[in-house]
Amino acid sequence: MQAVFYYLTTLACIAVLAVLCMGLYSLLTRKSPNLSQKLMRWRVGLQFLALLFILGFVLVRG
Repeated sequence: MQAVFYYLTTLACIAVLAVLCMGLYSLLTRKSPNLSQKLMRWRVGLQFLALLFILGFVLVRG
C-alpha cells in the first residue's frame, strides 16, 4: 500500500507541475485569459489531491 501512495503522490506532483507550466505559458503568450484561469483552477484542485495523497502516504508509512 505504501508503494501505491508513493506513485500516486509522484504522479500528482508531476500533474501539478505540468498544469502550472501550461497555465503560465498561456498567461505569458496572452492567448486566452479564460484558458489560463481554467488551468490555474485545475492546478489548485490537483494540489489538493496531491496533498491528500501525501497525507495518505504519511499515515500508511507512520
